[in-house]
Amino acid sequence: MANLTKIGKIQDAMFQEIQDHQIFKSAQSYAFQYLNEVFDRNVYPTEEALNKLSHFEEEMPDSSGNVQEILDSLHHYGSPATLPTLGGRYFGFVTGSSIPATLAVKGLSDFWDQNSAMEVLSPISAKLETVVESWLCELLGLPSHTVAGFVSGSSMAIYCGLAAARWRLFQKNNWDVNEQGMNGAPKVRVVTGKHTHSTVLKAIQLLGFGKANIEWAEVDEQGRIIPESMPALDRNTLVILQAGNVNSGSFDPIEAICQKANEVGAWVHIDGAFGLWAAAATQFQYLTKGMELAQSWSADGHKTLNTPYDCGIILCQDKEALVSALHMSGAYIVEGKRDGMYYTPEMSRRSRVIELWAVLKYLGKSGVDELVTNLHERAVQFAQNLGDQGFEVLNDVVFNQVLIACGEDSMTEKVLKNLQELRVCWCGGSQWHGRKVIRISVCSWATTPEDVDLCVTSFVKARELASTPQLAEI
Repeated sequence: MANLTKIGKIQDAMFQEIQDHQIFKSAQSYAFQYLNEVFDRNVYPTEEALNKLSHFEEEMPDSSGNVQEILDSLHHYGSPATLPTLGGRYFGFVTGSSIPATLAVKGLSDFWDQNSAMEVLSPISAKLETVVESWLCELLGLPSHTVAGFVSGSSMAIYCGLAAARWRLFQKNNWDVNEQGMNGAPKVRVVTGKHTHSTVLKAIQLLGFGKANIEWAEVDEQGRIIPESMPALDRNTLVILQAGNVNSGSFDPIEAICQKANEVGAWVHIDGAFGLWAAAATQFQYLTKGMELAQSWSADGHKTLNTPYDCGIILCQDKEALVSALHMSGAYIVEGKRDGMYYTPEMSRRSRVIELWAVLKYLGKSGVDELVTNLHERAVQFAQNLGDQGFEVLNDVVFNQVLIACGEDSMTEKVLKNLQELRVCWCGGSQWHGRKVIRISVCSWATTPEDVDLCVTSFVKARELASTPQLAEI
């Protein structure tokens, strides 16, 4: 009874918190303060902010706490230790910003707290998934019968696409992988380029294909598959292409390879985490020409399209294969016209489609075109201005990626370290054809020409500090 009394007190407190709205007003006030500062603050937390994270190091409390104190802790100690990816000078890890309309919608939908597994659990989620599925087909020029699943990110979207491929390729050989598993299964060949993304390798591992069984295709100096280097394809082959190399931004020759694959009945999946959206911009549609000939595609909304985290999308022409690969059942299931769990690995999942619908509704076709084009223009500005300052630009800037080197690897590493410590902008490092590089991924709607100018100035200062070590001590 003592426990029941205690639970009752907490329950009473929670009802009061719902009714008086004060904690929500406080959270909103802190959120607005964050927005007011996000475009001007350091792009990486200061050492002081990082050290103050020790505030959260404590034993789990024995009794319930005060909500306002919790909010205060997050605001005073948590906010300063965030990366302001909403701003315009973060260029690391192909991480997008969030369009203001989607932040507002996410705030509303957070209060709805919808589980989008089944239509009966969330009619609004089911309706918006149906609408967005159709809009995506139109926007990207995909066959109208293509179905979509809304997952956490392109890692999971790739997994779904390859799972659908596995089901279909085995099914063509009268093998039910769901029932019979992989032991003794017919051989499925996996062909991809030597610059394929690590998330593709992860999916290959998880699905039991094995990395050692990959048949690698050679790539050119920009990381694009050389079609002539590919092994002969057949009806038991899964081909994985890239729409947007994570380093150079280059696109595989999609049309030529898809045509070859379709002639023999192979399955093609296109990993387009950030690059698939090139199909939605008139100036860049040449990059994705022929992608409608593939069988499945994966993309992120939270990269190029600038939805809040998290938002991944699997698109598949073969509805039967996708649903069969991911389907689950139970006596308690209530089937509707659109049950999102049939197109994703998860049953319980948040209704991320709400923000995706909002961004497409807000931007429209012309707005998406403008967004994608602006990212490219800022990347071109980076490459031109840094080149003018004597930095090496190592890639053809076809989309939103720029690769920079500073001579010897040791100098490139020093410049990158200094650049990150200056905190005017944040870029990551990578390797490109055996060289250390600084990778610039332009993914934020908020990046302006002035932002790029500030960043280029910071690059120059970082190089000066690397060239004259005593300056760093002043």
